[in-house]
Order: sequence, then C-alpha cells, then structure tokens
Amino acid sequence: MASAASGKSLILEDSQRLRLFTLFILYVGQGMPIGLFWFAVPAWMAVNGAPAADVGSVAALTALPWSLKLVNGFIMDRYTFLPMGRRRAWILGAQLVMIACLLIAALIDPSVKDVAILGGIGFALNLATTFQDVAVDGLAVDIMTEDDRARGSGMMFGGQAIGIAAATAICGFVIGDFGAPAAFLIVAALIFVLCVYIASFRERQGERSMPWSSGRAHERNLEIQLDAWWPLLKSTFNSMRRSSSLLWLPCLFGRGVLYGGFAGATPLIGANYVGWDTAEISSLTATAGLLAGVLCMTLGGWLGDRYGAKRIGIMWVASGIAMCAVMFGAIEHWSNSAVFMAFVYFWIPLDMLITVALLPISMRLCDPTVAATQFTIYMAVSNFGISFGAFMLGKTDALGGLPSIFIIVGAGLSIALLLLLTAKFPRRPEYYEIQKRREIMAAHKPA
Repeated sequence: MASAASGKSLILEDSQRLRLFTLFILYVGQGMPIGLFWFAVPAWMAVNGAPAADVGSVAALTALPWSLKLVNGFIMDRYTFLPMGRRRAWILGAQLVMIACLLIAALIDPSVKDVAILGGIGFALNLATTFQDVAVDGLAVDIMTEDDRARGSGMMFGGQAIGIAAATAICGFVIGDFGAPAAFLIVAALIFVLCVYIASFRERQGERSMPWSSGRAHERNLEIQLDAWWPLLKSTFNSMRRSSSLLWLPCLFGRGVLYGGFAGATPLIGANYVGWDTAEISSLTATAGLLAGVLCMTLGGWLGDRYGAKRIGIMWVASGIAMCAVMFGAIEHWSNSAVFMAFVYFWIPLDMLITVALLPISMRLCDPTVAATQFTIYMAVSNFGISFGAFMLGKTDALGGLPSIFIIVGAGLSIALLLLLTAKFPRRPEYYEIQKRREIMAAHKPA
C-alpha cells in the first residue's frame, strides 16, 4: 500500500493490493449494520420477550431498502462529484449518514417495545448501507482490472461475511451486558474509522481527497459521464438488451432461488426434524457464514484466477444440483444432526462461492458509462430470485411438503447450468487474443 502513495494520497488505480484491500474493508464495514440490525437486534428483542410479530415488523422494515436499491444505481450514475472520483463521494456520504443514524439511535435509546422506532432506525440505517453497497459495486466495476476481478469478488463477499459475523458476535455480547446504545456507538465508531480510511485514498491521479481540497476530475471519468437522464436510460437499455446480458439473468436468478429457499428451509429442518432450538441453529449458521467468508477470500478468488469464472461457476452450480439430489433422496436421514450440519456447512459457503464465481462475468457485461446502474440491475435480479425462493418455500405444503424445496432450487440451478454450458458470455481479454492468433495461423496455413 505504501508503494501506491502519490504525494500524501493512496491511488487505487496504481496498486492492485490497495484496490483489493479497499474492496475488502469496505465490504467489512457494509456487513456491520447488517449484522447489527438483521441479527443482533432481533435476537435482543426475542430474548427480552418481544412477540414474533414485533420482531418480524422490525426485520421487514430493515430489509425493505434492499428491495428498493434498484433506483440507487440510476441516481449515482447520473449525479456524482467527479473531482472526488465517480464513487468515493457517495461512499463517504453514505458512511456519514450511517454514523448519524447510529448516534441518533443511541440518544433515543429505544426499548424492545419501541417497535416503530427500532424499525425506523433499521430502515434509515440500511437505506444508507444500500447506497454504500451500490457505490462500492460501481467502484469495483470502474477501478478493477480484469486480473483483479476473480480475486476481488472473493475479497468483497468474504469481507461482507466477516463483517456480518463480527458485528453479530460483538453487538450480541455488548447489548446483553451494556445495552443497545453501547452497541450502536461501537458500530458508529468502527464506521468512523472506515471514513478516515476513505478520506485517505483517491480513485485516480489528480483527484481531490475532500471537496474543499485541491484536485480535478480525471479525463476518463469526464469522457464517460452521462449528464442527462435520457442518455443514461438509453445506454442502460441498450446494454441490457444484448443477448448475452438477457441470457445471464436466469443464472443470477437461479443463484438467488438457492439462497431464498435454503435460508428458510434451514431453521425448519433444524427445528422440526433434528429438534434443535433457536440458539443452536443460529450458532451453526453463523459459523457456516464465517467459513464462507474465509473460503471466498482464499479458495473462491484463487480458483477464479486459475481456471476462469465460467468454469468455476459451472463446477459450483453442478455441486449445488448434486446437493439438492442427495438431500431429496435422504429424507429419512434428516433427523440425523450430522446430516443437518453437513447440509448447512455445505450450502452456505456454496452460495457465496457461486456468487464469487459469477461476479466477474457480471462486471464484464457492464457498460462503464452505466456501471452502477447495470450492476445493480444484475444484483436486483438475484434478489428477486431470493424472494421467489422464499415465496416457493411457503408453497411447499401444497407441493408435497418441505422436501419439494430441493426440487425447486435444483430446477433453478439446472437452468443456470444449462445456460453456463451453452451460452457465450464475455471471457478474459487474453482468451480473445488466443482465438485471434489461431484464426490468423489457420488462414496462413498452407493448403
């Protein structure tokens, strides 16, 4: 990182290590509010006697901004402060709003009975987090080179998993011993440290570190910036309507069905078949999530670099189909705790590894002029798959019982596998160079 210094700034464009570390640490920070309000706060409410309806209301308001983030990409691609880079002003602004939400929450000090207040804080905090999420995704597409993408996707999603697990563990302990305001202040302090780091780097040479400092917009950003809504919408539509982009959407949707179906099926199998309580199931899923983060940063990125995103994506998706077949055929063994643990330890890391493998292809498909918008659309399709998987879980009683969710997930993955095997998606640039050389050699080969 020190080698990337120019003047007193760190330049992402100049250092691969700095780019990868920045994406990792930003995703760790993004995972902290998720761990706090998706896991620690609901657990605190449940332990203190809040009914399921109250916990569900807070959870629903907390999750709502993630369903609305499709709009964020359009706003960020249309409006930005180019002297600070295309994304950094949005990231820093989102972080400051997150800190403000947490400080207000600490001052209000809501109890478990203040459902509307907790839900409002969760909504505002996660709304700011979704802006950071889209901004960081846009930064990844803007700033990463082709050689960064497989490893970078592993660092991103591995960092998020670690941030969620760390925040859940820390905040769960702090809330129990010192109260909710202490947890809010700790997360706010950690995000403030992240703000200091964001202020220390620049995306490209010559840009400002802060709005009031000296610097100018980079020529590359000035060339691709769209300053009107119609060109933005037109470029997004033209990029999305390409056959490769349209065929890519079912692959992302199938991955989402896996998460949506199994996230709900896991506690149902654990409680109804194995007989575990909430604490045991939560502990298992948290540990599996931490394992997923480590695997994403090591195995996931390395395999993508070594063998290519498409090949590794095919391998992981095929593994998911095999897992569905095994679980569906082993219904009589679901009461065995070892089988249940193996299922959870397999599907949670697998879901993350599929995401890491497919992410570079999503990035290659993005038009740089509308990168945040297009990438957000891809992520939204995956989120719709999650919603569909959860919806179909609620229909399993009419489809023959809980085991039918494995057929539904397997079907979604099978469609994704078929497209990965047959459709032509963008590859690494060197692939096209090799193909071109082969064509030239074949053309000059003597008859």
